[in-house]
Amino acid sequence: MTVGLRHSAARILPLAWPVLVGQLAVLAFGTVDTVLVARASALDLAALAIGGAAYVTVFIGLMGVVLAIGPIAGQLFGSRQLHEAGRQLHQAGWLAIGLSVIGCLALLFPQPILALARTSPDVAEEVRGYLAALAVALPPALLFTAFRGFNTSVSRPKIVMTVQLIGLALKVPLTAMLVFGWRGGHVPALGATGCGIATAIVMWTQFAVAAWIIRHDRFYAPFGLHSGGIAPPDRASLLAIVRLGVPMGLSVLIEVTGFTFMAFFIARMGTTPVAGHQLASNLVTMMFMVPLSLGNATAALVAQRIGAADLPDARRLGWHGLQIALLVGALLGTGVYAAREGVLGLYTNDAVIVAAAMPLLAWVAVFHIADAGQTVTSFVLRAHRITTAPVLIYAFAIWGVGLGGGFVLGFDTLGLTPAGLHGARGFWAASTTGLTIAALGLVGFLQWVLRQRCLDEA
Repeated sequence: MTVGLRHSAARILPLAWPVLVGQLAVLAFGTVDTVLVARASALDLAALAIGGAAYVTVFIGLMGVVLAIGPIAGQLFGSRQLHEAGRQLHQAGWLAIGLSVIGCLALLFPQPILALARTSPDVAEEVRGYLAALAVALPPALLFTAFRGFNTSVSRPKIVMTVQLIGLALKVPLTAMLVFGWRGGHVPALGATGCGIATAIVMWTQFAVAAWIIRHDRFYAPFGLHSGGIAPPDRASLLAIVRLGVPMGLSVLIEVTGFTFMAFFIARMGTTPVAGHQLASNLVTMMFMVPLSLGNATAALVAQRIGAADLPDARRLGWHGLQIALLVGALLGTGVYAAREGVLGLYTNDAVIVAAAMPLLAWVAVFHIADAGQTVTSFVLRAHRITTAPVLIYAFAIWGVGLGGGFVLGFDTLGLTPAGLHGARGFWAASTTGLTIAALGLVGFLQWVLRQRCLDEA
């Protein structure tokens, strides 16, 4: 590792690890729900799967819009316009409230989702209860997203991590109590709906803690967040966040739907293929937290250096962040593949499911390296406030090549697919190819952007 790369790593990694811990805590929310509901009933588990997919789709898309506060506040922080950065946090909060109205309507009226899933009446009723509870959770979740994006952008991710860990500590016992009931019926057993209620309580608690921290922690005083009340909605600021955030939300939504729809199609092949896919999918989701944290940290520093008008350092940090992510991704992907039997053994002892998942882990290793490359590059582009072109790259690569190509290979629609790429392996091969194309496309586009800015400086 060169001296310059080591120096950049010493700046990026202290910001990345708290983001990683916090994101793993958030990921654990879903794991807690799944483990506990699986012990309640199959009906509740089915409702959790359908309702969870619906909530994630709604939340992820809206979250991407709110997270536009990151590059905006980061650049203002870098240029030492601290009061303006604080005002932008208020604007992101107003946007989160407005988007919550849209998201809550989608969650409270889930008929299109229920029709698509073809749920039975009893499962549909449970899904409605679960999503109604999550509609209560959505506003504080989006408001906390603004808090998270702002703090990451000003190099303070540890406070977010702390609040997320507090939320997880509250989530576990609260979910258990509401799913199974407590004190002989004083608290009834609510199954999947109990998971939603527990999440709502935790989200409101996290938001309350975050609001208290902003009002009382001296760190936020220079941002004008201790006094003066909440800045009223400002049309120009809100439009700036929306213009940057909507393409960000679409990009994230394309990534998520490209992955979730792959599961829907593989499910048509039977329970064993989809079970094998689920193991590989869960594994790659956990691995993704590493480049996600590196991308957040790199983007925060790049945005700050852009705001400080130090473009050479911004370029250097962006490229070094990408190199670090690719190096870590290669080590992690190779390690998982080398230890694949032991890794799969942690999930299940079912030899049939392990056999279905085993060949997918070769693709998981390559998939993760490509995922690391595209994630960090897209975050660096966001730091430069460039979000529209990546949407087009993602749509072609992930939906067109990944999902469309996976359908052709997995189901052998043209009769030309090699036997080794039939079924789930075809979907993973196409998805990995699509993600690689996305990574190469984004890196090439970033090179072009930086070259143009160098010409503008000359």
